[in-house]
Amino acid sequence: MSQGPRSGLAAISSALLAMSRHLEVRDVLKTIVASARELLDAQYAALGVPDDHGGFAQFVVDGVSEEQWRAIGPLPRQHGILAAMLREAKVERLADVRKDPRFEGWPGAHPDLADFLGLPIKDGEEVIGALFLANKRCAKPEGSCGFTEEDEELLAILAQHAAIALTNARLYERSRELTIAEERSRLAHELHDAVSQKLFSLRLTAQAAAALVDRDPARAKGELHQVAALAAEAADELRAAVVELRPAALDEDGLIATLRTQTQVLDRAHSARVTFTSSGFRALPAAQEEALLRVAQEALHNALRHSGAEHVDVSVGRRGCGAVLRVTDDGSGFDPSAVRRAGRHLGLVSMRDRASGVGGTLTVESAPGKGTTIEMEVPGG
Repeated sequence: MSQGPRSGLAAISSALLAMSRHLEVRDVLKTIVASARELLDAQYAALGVPDDHGGFAQFVVDGVSEEQWRAIGPLPRQHGILAAMLREAKVERLADVRKDPRFEGWPGAHPDLADFLGLPIKDGEEVIGALFLANKRCAKPEGSCGFTEEDEELLAILAQHAAIALTNARLYERSRELTIAEERSRLAHELHDAVSQKLFSLRLTAQAAAALVDRDPARAKGELHQVAALAAEAADELRAAVVELRPAALDEDGLIATLRTQTQVLDRAHSARVTFTSSGFRALPAAQEEALLRVAQEALHNALRHSGAEHVDVSVGRRGCGAVLRVTDDGSGFDPSAVRRAGRHLGLVSMRDRASGVGGTLTVESAPGKGTTIEMEVPGG
């Protein structure tokens, strides 16, 4: 780098510190990309994490606006120079990536790329990602690459630590998921046992009282028998609700059945009316269905906890070869731009990340006093 080795080491140190502050995988990916772009003074940076189906499970970019990213479209497939990065696992430094014979499949709305530097992120021998930089901000003769050997060395150091940070983040998330699942299951069993015993005792007490009352025996017995019946119904209702506290089994029940059951439980648990409808939905790949479920849960949480809504409606339908999820409430609404300026996101960032992570889009329509509609569209598998 033009500022010399000391500046490069200082930048590396700052980047590593930034990565160490995050435990969420998506946050780590974003930090790696932003750090790499800043470190090497590039116009664009991207990091792709491959899936097992010829595409990318996650693809994070820096230097591209939200409008540009939406125009580019779904996540890229593993072809061309991207596939070569993952398959050959070696550094690529090119004066003009567009002239490389492997350059293909770039969307028309994609920003113009010229000089290019890419390298794999490896955990041992396994390639767990590929890091790309393009358009070095520096003076360079026509047809030459602005990225230098020193840039390669700095990026290689960053990639080594990125592999550690990404692996740790994945382990943390997996550990947290297991802990949450175990705790929810334990609480469900404890709550079920404790409350069921109390309701059973209530029913026995009511039955005993009915047998002992001697003033207006017929009426007393009728009322107390009704208490017993209501207590039994409450036990059945609570048992059903507690069962639904356990993690949703998408693999067993599918998205529609899971969402229908969860909205029924929320409808019983809250004063707001919660409804669900579906039309023409066809099963999608597991990752897309999970993303739709998580976005629906986040949107429902916001509507029921923060909006003061009287009615929240969830709908899922077919759109082309894919699907569209819509969560609408008649609550207080908000100004989306003001929320961003205030640094509060109401889960919108995570919802957008989940949508983009499966090649989908998320739109938010809201205004103060006008309620909120959150719509997520995903392509077909």
